[in-house]
Amino acid sequence: MGGPSELLAIQPRFQGEAPVEPLSFGARLRREGVVLRREALETLQINVGKLCNQACRHCHVDAGPHRTEVMTRETMQSILTFLAATDIPLVDITGGAPEVNPDFRYLVKQIRRLGRSVMVRCNLTVIFEQGLEDLPDFYGEHEVELVCSLPCYLEENVDQQRGKGVFFDSIEALKRLNAIGYGKPDSGLLLHLVYNPVGASLPPPQAELEADYKRVLGERYGISFNRLFTITNMPISRFNDYLRRRGEYDGYTQTLRDRFNAHTIDRLMCRFLVSVDWEGNIYDCDFNQMLDMHLSGRPKKLWEVPPGWLVDRRIRIADHCYGCTAGAGSSCGGELA
Repeated sequence: MGGPSELLAIQPRFQGEAPVEPLSFGARLRREGVVLRREALETLQINVGKLCNQACRHCHVDAGPHRTEVMTRETMQSILTFLAATDIPLVDITGGAPEVNPDFRYLVKQIRRLGRSVMVRCNLTVIFEQGLEDLPDFYGEHEVELVCSLPCYLEENVDQQRGKGVFFDSIEALKRLNAIGYGKPDSGLLLHLVYNPVGASLPPPQAELEADYKRVLGERYGISFNRLFTITNMPISRFNDYLRRRGEYDGYTQTLRDRFNAHTIDRLMCRFLVSVDWEGNIYDCDFNQMLDMHLSGRPKKLWEVPPGWLVDRRIRIADHCYGCTAGAGSSCGGELA
């Protein structure tokens, strides 16, 4: 038998009866007796802009080749000054395609000089852009941890979601990364892949899908990698538009509510991370950033606050947060439960 919110979803309605309002995420947390607060600051996630060489259907950033939002070096320097005054161990660089920012390499080098680890969210095909062909060597030289999008191990599904020809370009990129040691045992060069569902469904179990990815990519293409992260598509921005065009928005968001899993709460990424946009404004997570849900309720630059101000703060929530707590949960690092 399902929980109370599941019963609300399937109760019959009688003629003239007002429709039952879906249970908000805030109400669900209150039912669980949870107040969501940031426990520690372990990751600084920096979105360096919305410019991208792709325009993926599921993109919650609404990134693409025609976006003009790009972080400046001046903003990067202000962020670096803040970082130097902290002991944050990991900087997670994302976009858009972060590598197309003209100061991307400057940012990576400066973070590494501060002795911090760098993770980059890479779409793989970016290394074929003019002038970026040496990116694999740059990654390796600076021991960048790579989290690379490959939403399926089948050509048809990848090209459907990301564009014709993207699958085989991605395979070629992975081969180049493998050739310099990425994804190889004991190399120290970490290469992870990311799976997003093609449509309006939750990801399958991460461990099982990782085994399938490793078997198929290894047997067919000789590719190896470290881990697979399964990430739920958020019903915001471009994926929101996709769902609504297909008449699937209500069903998908109800699925997220029905599959709420309280065991994911302790590991939600917002409890250990802050997100910074291309202008330096602070958010509780990358999804809140795309919805303009500023951490303090109004724009505030990262360098305007002391690091301690960011810890033990109540996290801003809305119904899209069901996407992180549905099923096995979802974060920038995959499953939560």
